[in-house]
Amino acid sequence: MFKPKLFSTLKGYSKQQLLKDITAGIIVGIIALPLSIALAISSNVSPEKGLYTAIVAGFLISFLGGSRVQIGGPTGAFVVIVYGIISRYGYEGLVISTLMAGIFLILMGLLKLGNLIKFIPAPVITGFTSGIAVVIFSGQIKDFLGLRIDNVPSEFLPKLASYISHISTINYQSVIIGAVSIVIIILWPKINRVIPGSLIAIIVTTIASLMLKLDVETIGSKFGEFSSQLPPFSIPNIDINTISQYIRPAFTIAILAGIESLLSAVVADGMVGDKHCSNTELIAQGTANIASALFGGIPATGAIARTAANVKNGGNSPIAGMVHSLTLLVIMLVFMPYATLIPLSTLAAVLIVVAYNMSEWKAFVNFFKAPKSDITVLLLTFFLTVISDLVIAIEVGMVIAAFLFMKRMADVTNVKSVSDKPEYIPREADSQAVNGKKISKEVMVYEINGPFFFGAAGKFVEVIEKIQQKPPKVMVLKMRNVPAIDATGYSSLYELYKRCRKNNTRLLLSNVQPQPMKVLEKYGFIEKLGRENLCLDFSHDLLKAGQSA
Repeated sequence: MFKPKLFSTLKGYSKQQLLKDITAGIIVGIIALPLSIALAISSNVSPEKGLYTAIVAGFLISFLGGSRVQIGGPTGAFVVIVYGIISRYGYEGLVISTLMAGIFLILMGLLKLGNLIKFIPAPVITGFTSGIAVVIFSGQIKDFLGLRIDNVPSEFLPKLASYISHISTINYQSVIIGAVSIVIIILWPKINRVIPGSLIAIIVTTIASLMLKLDVETIGSKFGEFSSQLPPFSIPNIDINTISQYIRPAFTIAILAGIESLLSAVVADGMVGDKHCSNTELIAQGTANIASALFGGIPATGAIARTAANVKNGGNSPIAGMVHSLTLLVIMLVFMPYATLIPLSTLAAVLIVVAYNMSEWKAFVNFFKAPKSDITVLLLTFFLTVISDLVIAIEVGMVIAAFLFMKRMADVTNVKSVSDKPEYIPREADSQAVNGKKISKEVMVYEINGPFFFGAAGKFVEVIEKIQQKPPKVMVLKMRNVPAIDATGYSSLYELYKRCRKNNTRLLLSNVQPQPMKVLEKYGFIEKLGRENLCLDFSHDLLKAGQSA
């Protein structure tokens, strides 16, 4: 249940691998620096809180996690959630929500729910991921264009309306700084792939704005001076009477952290040829979020892009992730005062690129080749994420996906006569041949194909109605192709049994599979039916049916 990868990877650990992990950790730390600051500002908190999160939570996610190369910290997916929680409950409300989310994550790991999260359908994941990307992009328009808006609405449509009404306040110097930043971020990897383009963009545009004395808003002009000290420890004031209001935001944080961290871990597994422990990862994520809240941070989870960068630069153990956090700590202590000079339009450009990368637009477009049901789930989740709320989007997406799954299961399950006729074997025929075997005219043979769940029960009801009209002396029900049965399926089968008894029809079950047999035995159905009416061979069934008839 709880097996941190750190301890298993240290067996046979070499100096060469240590050097690779240290190098990868330093590089990823440099990559995480601008992202942590930008994500914090976009989440409506001060810049250092993003660094606190990457330092504290990032260290614990690597130290305790179930993936050997996972890099943790603040991510773009949380921007929308954090912004909304702070707007409604303030920063202390965010701290309480994050603490509760950490507890939820630990409980999910202890209850071994790690594997269940993997069953969330791909259209739901792509829908809310693309939706979050759109919301992140929309949140950067103000700073990118340098618009003068005192209070930007948190909702998507009112936010766009606010931008349009204030478009006359556009600052073209901010636009130029932002555009140059995007160009640098895109083109820099062609020159050097080790140093991140976002860091180069920050350095170049900050120096340029100072030298040219550009009239652009900076971190310092918006937030003033901020701390470059070690993360402070503080326990929030929790009122038991009002704690219930934080359950929903806490659940949102926990679900999103769980989904994103496990998705990142799966991607990492494919890159390093390893297998992560999902429940250990959830416990680590929960512990990290509790610590992040107590040390002045924001919610954290596994970061797919930073994890990939870790692997590409030689990281192959949790040591690299721990070094990444220590690197950020050193940078914060030494260079943080200079961060106040960074233009906000530059950070907006960094997050615009982040939003583009996480939009998964290629996967989004490819889903339009999928069945209409998947497209429906994708679009519903996407638009609800953008316009309404992430939790509602996931809930609705999951419910719709579940109903569509039921429909598909019902479609693939059928109940049919073994004869060529669409209905049961006609009494007019003296005999009917099935697979070379003669069937008496008094015998009816039906076969169920597929899982016998509640979605398919309606088809079985039609069979029961036909039997009521012209009951045979013997009915054989072939169940060789029924891998599973649920309570509703059993109820339909039991209704058939009662109809058969009422009409003095003998019911025989053929080739009942293990799971249905277990269910029928638990309900006591086998004893009611009589074990002599269970058969393993269809030829024997026909012989027994003919004798009964």
